[in-house]
Amino acid sequence: MGMKESLHKLKMKYEGKKMAPAFNALHTFLYAPNETTHSGGHIRAVDDLKRTMNTVIIALIPCLLFGIFNAGYQHYLATGEIEAAQGFFSTNFWNLDNFSIGAWTVLPLVIVSYGVGLLVEFIFAVIKGHEVEEGYLVTGMLVPLIVPIDIPLWMLAVAVVFGVVIGKEVFGGTGMNILNPALTIRAFLFFAYPTWMSGDKVWVHEAVERAGTPDAISGETILGSYAQNAATINYDYTDMFLGFIPGSVGETSKILIIVGALFLIFTKIGSWRIILSTIVGALAMGLIFNGVVDAGWIDDTSKFYGLMSVPFWQHLIIGSILFGAVYMATDPVTASQTNKGKYIYGFLIGFISIIIRVFNPAYPEGVFLAILLMNVFAPTIDHYVVQGNVKKRMKRLKLKTA
Repeated sequence: MGMKESLHKLKMKYEGKKMAPAFNALHTFLYAPNETTHSGGHIRAVDDLKRTMNTVIIALIPCLLFGIFNAGYQHYLATGEIEAAQGFFSTNFWNLDNFSIGAWTVLPLVIVSYGVGLLVEFIFAVIKGHEVEEGYLVTGMLVPLIVPIDIPLWMLAVAVVFGVVIGKEVFGGTGMNILNPALTIRAFLFFAYPTWMSGDKVWVHEAVERAGTPDAISGETILGSYAQNAATINYDYTDMFLGFIPGSVGETSKILIIVGALFLIFTKIGSWRIILSTIVGALAMGLIFNGVVDAGWIDDTSKFYGLMSVPFWQHLIIGSILFGAVYMATDPVTASQTNKGKYIYGFLIGFISIIIRVFNPAYPEGVFLAILLMNVFAPTIDHYVVQGNVKKRMKRLKLKTA
């Protein structure tokens, strides 16, 4: 007897019992559901919600693997044990210690994120008597990628419980939430534990434990340097694009994010309209700020000058805008549903992200706040888009009947 048949027999054994939802979750995770609709026309396919979520996880895996490597690389770079000048193809650059120290710090984040989040999901499924919802499969992978490397695990666990319960379950579960759960977790961490989520001592491994000591590691991000009007940035454009810079675990490699975007667009999971319009919105706001600086309306003594003077296109290769545009803004539950609404929704995310980035020097990254804000307004955008279409059709109808 094969594994599939054995699991099906066990599933039937648990049918109708208290723990049935928990067991059904394991069964449908491994195999397509074997139930079919018995009335009416229907199409049977294997691309259920779990398979859709798994496709997004596949798109995230390259960012996770690179984040593991970069965690170790940034640590040894900050401690002086390796030098950036040694080059991309040098032996020291690809030292396995980079991967080992990265795995030692990143994988616990993944384990805690999935362990705590799925435990909460299972508890709610058993209490409510419904199937375990699949939405956390992607959230569980996103959360470790959008936090600093040394965030304490207990903080992450508390934030995950808050994000799943308050960000999703109180609204009715997957498909009912109005806020992106992963960003809800990120927002909770930012407001509850701000010193662990910003500054120049949280982005490189062991920076937090050693903060305040003479040999503390400084892992300031490029955004942080610009926010302080730093005269020079120690990273070239290649480093920024490839991802060899400090930052949240999965946000740094823009080339891998682009590969993930193309994969999601090809599989029709991610909306190219939202991704494109978010990028256009960010570039537009960046151009406006560049114009303000070029016109001489603000000088280099202003606290806003550093990020205002950043070339508009450079905003895309520093910070989290690309990661947010590809993996967060495109969340099908919390994003706009109409095609025209997706353009408006994405454009405003990019536009507002740069505004927050420039006018908040204490925390010069605003994409997660911009996405959460537009999550709230997405239904309103869709409402007015639909009403606009209704009015147009009514006008055409009146012209035909006149």
